[in-house]
Amino acid sequence: MEAAAAVRSVRETLGSDAEARTLVAHVLGIPPSRLLLAPALDDADAELLAGLVARRAAGEPLQHLTGVSHFRTVSVEVGPGVFVPRPETETMVGWCLERIEPGQRVVELCAGSGVVSLAIATELPGLEQWAVELSPDAVTYMVKNLAGTSVTPVEGDMADSLQGLDGSVDLVIANPPYVPLEAWESVPADVRDHDPHLAVFSGQDGLDAMHVLADAAARLLKPGGILAAEHAEVQHESVVALFASHGSYGEVRDHKDLADRWRFVTAVRNPAVP
Repeated sequence: MEAAAAVRSVRETLGSDAEARTLVAHVLGIPPSRLLLAPALDDADAELLAGLVARRAAGEPLQHLTGVSHFRTVSVEVGPGVFVPRPETETMVGWCLERIEPGQRVVELCAGSGVVSLAIATELPGLEQWAVELSPDAVTYMVKNLAGTSVTPVEGDMADSLQGLDGSVDLVIANPPYVPLEAWESVPADVRDHDPHLAVFSGQDGLDAMHVLADAAARLLKPGGILAAEHAEVQHESVVALFASHGSYGEVRDHKDLADRWRFVTAVRNPAVP
């Protein structure tokens, strides 16, 4: 089967040209940009492709099928047991990159695959960085994805990790779990059935992890240090109120992503009260 014909066939099944091109290119072991010059699929390729298409049609994330997720300027390995990075998080990373400089200390909490730390390290070398993740399954991916970088991966609970850095960090960034348990039925199947629940759900109102994050970041940040945390659009008011009432933060602001949806909150660590 010619590659172009394979793309058309997959597109008809999945309804997405981008996913069709990605899967065919993955089977052939080439970038999608080279599909025009690609060789024909042999029988083994066609059988592999059919299996992948069936799994995708059944709701398995595309990134689990290819084993790769792309984010800003980097790519990371992903699979069962680790949260698949979403493009909406890229806006928060970009905002932070504009406000830090080489030599500063950056901590990512709830790091998952480590993609945020990897993107920051790649786009702004010379930082001191740590990435903290609780799930052993996710840590396996994080360690692999951050190998060869200056980022130090840490397996642990954000509540008490990195105590040696208390009061010295310039930026704490996190994409914590924030989906309310009561929203279970409305969560897309590919998220509910394939992303680890530890990285998605966070109590009845979705803010359990956010409260822990507020305390952890207050401990780690130096006066004037910045916190950035992703949240659900519907938490626009509740998350801002959470950080504004915490007592450790000023300049609490909410920000929209490229889809014009409220996506991440930022705050500045107040000076410690004597």
